[in-house]
Amino acid sequence: MGIPTIRDRVVQLAAVLVLGPIFEADLQPEQYAYRPGRSALDAVQAVNDWLHRGYTEVVEADLSAYFETIPHADLLKSVARRVSDRHLLRLVKMWLEAPVEETDEHGRTQRTTRNKDQRRGVPQGAPASPLLANLYLRRFVLGWKTLDHEQRLDAHIVNYADDFVICTPPGRAAAARQTMQAMMAQLKLTVNETKTRISRLPEETFDFLGYTFGRQYARRTGRAYLGPKPAKAKIGRVGAALSTATDRRTTGQDVRGLVAQLNTQVRGWVNYFRVGTVVQAYEVVLKHTRRRLRRWLGVKHKVRGSGYARYPNAYLHGQLGLYRPPGCTTGLA
Repeated sequence: MGIPTIRDRVVQLAAVLVLGPIFEADLQPEQYAYRPGRSALDAVQAVNDWLHRGYTEVVEADLSAYFETIPHADLLKSVARRVSDRHLLRLVKMWLEAPVEETDEHGRTQRTTRNKDQRRGVPQGAPASPLLANLYLRRFVLGWKTLDHEQRLDAHIVNYADDFVICTPPGRAAAARQTMQAMMAQLKLTVNETKTRISRLPEETFDFLGYTFGRQYARRTGRAYLGPKPAKAKIGRVGAALSTATDRRTTGQDVRGLVAQLNTQVRGWVNYFRVGTVVQAYEVVLKHTRRRLRRWLGVKHKVRGSGYARYPNAYLHGQLGLYRPPGCTTGLA
């Protein structure tokens, strides 16, 4: 991470406002991150579409410290393709090489010039970083097509920031992985061999952007189909956040304020996890929220037991206004 000073942030934002539309014309349709009118959910849907077309072997790729390893010289060449102003090019180079200061717990300040010394790395946290990171990975996405790997292997990339997958028909993923690794070596990027793997659906699953892709079952008919659902780790993470919000040490606050906070957390989670098979995950989160809120109310008002008799679902949702995610039908009474 590298958070620029306020002055640098203002200048970077101004530059991005000018450069963003210029480079938007160069970015590839397979790239979904940090672009107007595109989102992570669009990338999730794109992967889902490829699966439904029969591209059921997937290379789940992982780059080791992508932002930290982008080579400055090659990145600046990509910038210079569209920008000829030497003053702006020099400014971008200064952003890449800016030293980073850290203050430890004892108040001592340390400065590192690692990016300048190694001539690589884009500091995460800077306004210009997403655009520059997209611009460099464009080399891989565009090269995949111009070198005819997409047609030759019938292999299709879906990219979001430093995450990407390659969707192929059965029997093509191994060749796609090998080709991808060779290209990344030419781009001076490192593929994490332990985290990069091939998944063969429907027997296996893979994770991408917080979703788990694999065999799902229709709730009414039991019919099997391929699609995404919220990953268990993401369900666990929102559950942990809700548990923290309802810790017994927070019982001094007003119940309406707590319910408003819980509603904000759950709504935000639901707004992202709304693609694919989601209702079962919603119900898990809802049950956890109800249980934690009852426990919180019991501690606050010194009520023994689970609190269900005193605080039934109708009270939580009707009187307190607790949010119920769409499609949840359990415990309506």
